[in-house]
Amino acid sequence: MSSKRMDSGSKDIISNLPDALLCHVLSFLPTTEAASTSVLAKRWRFLLAFVPNLDLDNMIYDRPKMGRRKRLELRKSFKLFVDRVMALQGNAPLKKFSLRCKIGSDPSRVNGWVLKVLDRGVEELDLYIASEYEYPLPPKVLMTKTLVSLKVSGTDEFTIDVGEFFLPKLKTLHLSAISFGDEGGPPFAKLISACHALEELVMIKMMWDYWEFCSVSSPSLKRVSIDCENIDENPKSVSFDTPNLVYLEFTDTVAVKYPKVNFDSLVEASIGLRMTPDQVFDARDLVNRHHGYKRCKGANAADFMMGVCNVKTMYLSSEALEVLTFCCKKAIPVFNNLIHLTVETDERVDWESLPILLKNCPNLETLIFEVPSHILFLHDLTHFFSNTG
Repeated sequence: MSSKRMDSGSKDIISNLPDALLCHVLSFLPTTEAASTSVLAKRWRFLLAFVPNLDLDNMIYDRPKMGRRKRLELRKSFKLFVDRVMALQGNAPLKKFSLRCKIGSDPSRVNGWVLKVLDRGVEELDLYIASEYEYPLPPKVLMTKTLVSLKVSGTDEFTIDVGEFFLPKLKTLHLSAISFGDEGGPPFAKLISACHALEELVMIKMMWDYWEFCSVSSPSLKRVSIDCENIDENPKSVSFDTPNLVYLEFTDTVAVKYPKVNFDSLVEASIGLRMTPDQVFDARDLVNRHHGYKRCKGANAADFMMGVCNVKTMYLSSEALEVLTFCCKKAIPVFNNLIHLTVETDERVDWESLPILLKNCPNLETLIFEVPSHILFLHDLTHFFSNTG
């Protein structure tokens, strides 16, 4: 290679880009890495002040193997780093703020950062706060006009216990391992009703069995994923009023009743309904089976299944298949639009409802079984279909 070509190839083309474009490139990096570019040249020294996205994470350094002293030092240096970044950027507009950190008994430092970015008009807020103590989300987070996306997760002590909500621009809401205060009625219903533009709702590791009534009501929702951890009790009442919902992923213990299930636009559903452990024990008891199948008390999934009967694609967990057998006080509905069905199988689960379900899917084109990878159960599956036609 000639020296002329070598000289051409060694030019600093990146540094010749406009500041706005360089800041855009830096916005895709973790903030610690973006900050390290300040040592490259004078041109890069203050670019971090105008980066529209901040991605701050001290969890990758906070590991038990490091020892307590080292972890405390890293936490301290992380806090100082964030303070310097906040001071450098001042009141510049901010598009996205992502924070993952572990805090002690005093959340005031973290709350200060969160409140600061809210004042700067942040549009996307992604928080993962790990704490050994109860950490209440600052109320202002749920009273912000600029937020378009809000993701909140953390430990079991992460709580939302505020009386008022106002998130008019919010389109995406992700909540994981969050507990709601229950004074003055379920705040979750109030939260959803305050999000007039909400399109996607994700709730993971949620607990709502202590509520008298749970309702998901929103005309704007298009995608909902809910995974509830309460397994020992049947929720008393669960309702859905989501006429424009297209996708549903729902895992929960089957409720006593479903007063309203409005899924007029639903296309795809993944159903993970399950019975309580006591109900499972009674359902699988061989003596009870010998004397005929008995419907379990305190649970009825019939109205919920009727609400999803217009779907085109459906996934049923093995527990949900068992719910159809023991927790439907009405006949299994007809799924006229269903063309793709996936059923998770388990040799411990009763299959009594499956032949009826298949007969009630007149236009089914694709049937998939998620089968455990041992030959005995495959043989049992073949034997089942040979006997049921």
